[in-house]
Order: sequence, then C-alpha cells, then structure tokens
Amino acid sequence: MIFENLSDKLQNALSALTGKGKISEKDLDLALREVKLALLEADVNFKVVKDFIKTVKERALGAEVMESLTPGQQVIKIVNEELTALMGEEESKINFSSKPPTVIMLCGLQGAGKTTHGGKLALHFKKKGKRPLLVACDVYRPAAIKQLQVVGNSVEVPVFSMGDKISPVEIAKKGVEEAKANGNDLVIIDTAGRLHIDNELMQELQDIKIEISPEEILLVVDSMTGQDAVNVAKTFNDRLDITGIILTKLDGDARGGAALSIRRVAEKPIKFIGVGEKLDQLEPFYPSRMASRILGMGDVLSLIEKAEAAIDEKKAKELEQKIRSSKYSFNDFLDQLEQIRSMGPLEDLLGMIPGVNSKALKGLSLDGKEIGKVEAMIKSMTLEERENPEIIDSSRRKRIAKGSGVTVSELNKLLKQFKETRKMMKQFGNMSKGMKKRGKFKMPFFR
Repeated sequence: MIFENLSDKLQNALSALTGKGKISEKDLDLALREVKLALLEADVNFKVVKDFIKTVKERALGAEVMESLTPGQQVIKIVNEELTALMGEEESKINFSSKPPTVIMLCGLQGAGKTTHGGKLALHFKKKGKRPLLVACDVYRPAAIKQLQVVGNSVEVPVFSMGDKISPVEIAKKGVEEAKANGNDLVIIDTAGRLHIDNELMQELQDIKIEISPEEILLVVDSMTGQDAVNVAKTFNDRLDITGIILTKLDGDARGGAALSIRRVAEKPIKFIGVGEKLDQLEPFYPSRMASRILGMGDVLSLIEKAEAAIDEKKAKELEQKIRSSKYSFNDFLDQLEQIRSMGPLEDLLGMIPGVNSKALKGLSLDGKEIGKVEAMIKSMTLEERENPEIIDSSRRKRIAKGSGVTVSELNKLLKQFKETRKMMKQFGNMSKGMKKRGKFKMPFFR
C-alpha cells in the first residue's frame, strides 16, 4: 500500500494523543517528535519537516485545541490539513488549450518511466473523450521509438515517428502539424532522457519548448529515488519552468518523501501519480485524499471513482433483475469477481475505507490464492453447471475438483456458500418486491 511505513508511524505517533482528555505541551512535543522522525525516515526534505512541525505545533497550542473536548482529534485534524497544504491543497488539472490541439511535453531522466506514462496519459484522456497522438522524440535510446509504438498499440492510440535520424525538435514540430491535420486534440511528446542532467539534454528540451510552445511540461520522476527526485525536479524547473509533475512507482515501497517534499521545494504541483505497472494505473493527484490515506482516515472518493470506472452499469441492472428473479448464477458471480479485481488489490481498496486498520491488512492477500482458487473452480464447471449448480453430483464434483487443482471438500464448501448466498438473495428480492409495492422500499445497492 502507498506510504505503508510512513502511514503506520504517523498513526502510532498521533494515537497517543487521541485517548487523552487534556493535552499538555509536553504530550504534544513527544508526539510531534515521533512525527518528525517518521517524516525524516520517509526521506522528506529536512527544511520541509522543520517548517511542518513548527506550523503544526503553533496551531495545536492554540485555544481551539487546548480547550477542546477532543484535543487529540483536533491535533490530527491539524496534521491532516497541514499535510494537505504541503502537497498542494487541491487537485491541479491539465491546462487545455482553447484552440486544439493541447500539447503536453514529457521530460525526465532515463528510466523514470516517461514512455510508459505517455501511454498512461493517452489512455487516461482517451477515456475522457480526447483523441490523443503520441509523438516519438527520443532518437537516442535504443528501441525507444519501438517501445512507444508498442505502448501506443496497447492503448489503441496512434504514434507519430520519423525514425532516429531526424532532429527531435523537427519531429515535435511535425507531430503537432500531424495532429492538426488528423483532428487529434491532444499531443503527448515523449522526449529523450539521460542517466544524469547535462547541458546538451536541457538545451534540446528548451529548443523543443520554444518550437512547439506546449501548454504543459510535465516532469516524470521516480518516487523511489526520494530526495534525488526532489533535486531533479528543482533542476528541471529552473531550466524549463515545468508546469507539473508525474510521480511514478507510488505502489512500491517508496518511503513517500518525494510526494511530501516536491511541491514545497520545486514549487510545482504533482498532477498525476503512477500506482502500478499496468497502463490504466494512473491517477490524478488529490492532496487531501492522499493526506487522509496517510493518516488512516480513508479515501472514499477515490474508492467510488474506481468502482464507477470498473463496474458496468448495464451489467449491474441485469444483475439486479437476476437477483429479484432468483436467477443469480456462478457466471454472474465470476463476472462480479472480475470487475472487483479490475479495481486493484483488495487490500488497497480496503485501505481507502475510513476506520479500517491498515496494520490488520499487512500481509493480507485477499485477491490472491483464495480468489484464484474460486475462479479456477468456477471455470472448471461447464456452462450448464454454472447456471444450475444443483446438477453437480458426486462424479461432477470429482471432475471439477481435479480440473481446478482443489480438494472435493473445498469445492463442497464453495457450493454450500453459494447456495446459502442465493437463498439469501432470493429472500431479499422477495422482500424488496413486497415493500416496493407498498411504496416503502427502494433497492439500495443498485441504481
């Protein structure tokens, strides 16, 4: 989970305050010392930590906290607000041109994930009705153009390239012209990177910027590099005046320092975060939601958005009808399972629910072996067996168990649970029908 270690340590540091009826300055100092250590261990910039602790302490010693009936909760509220302020207050959106195409130029060091995140951005905006064009301007790295073409093909977005013998500045210019000619309203320029910052790289990027005047210059940085990511952001901003940042690999064991420092040091907003290797695992960055997740306060809005993106509304309505008419089958169950899994790891989804203890989720693999077993058992059934599990007799059970690599007792357990679930759904459907007739009830789980 994102910032797991930092999250645990901050929650532990602040939990000592929540049970107290009154908080002394000594209590506050002890808790804030632990907060400070947690932030420094997470590789947050030292000056940023110092200013953060100073601000929190000044606010926490105010009358609104010290005289409150719940001073511990007030301190957590302040920490949450200051963490949000540290990361940028509100979501920073892409600035779209009033005269398409909007041009986004990606830059960054080699290995940060520019090419992959170019594809992720293209897919993100394609889902929102845009017609993106990817432009291959990295003519130096072996197979860079081919990689972008593979990525573009995966998200079904066209890629403009002119080979590796033409100047990147010329390719960028022609790419924008191609977009205008073909009605592409979004151009994403994939530029070259280096293993380190040098004048040659910066000059080329500045020349591309002058030639195409992009609406956005987004720096792609690897969050796992901690303070190095912050230093890279500051240098690129000094030379290019970037408009925003994409932080990658926030799904790994990143300590979180980059996300908490980069806005304050580079003075530019984080616009997107990469939360996985798949091309659909890119999220807009919401400072308030991230602060809430770090402090174990959940992130219901992101959870709802994931559900809306993953769950097919037509299928949901069909499912409602099946539940009402008692026709819910293993096929429906399998379909639901796949839709939920497409939302991401279940332990991450549970971590977005307020009040769920992140420690209790440690080492939990809710969408791992057990769900895999259930899927294997259902997929080993014939279509008729999935629709009518009542026909699964002893010989069929042996065949299904053998085909899915489980024991007969494990299959029996699944069949029993499914039978009970369907019975409960039937009762619920009948109850809702009766109450709807009297105008007193509306199905709460479906639109």
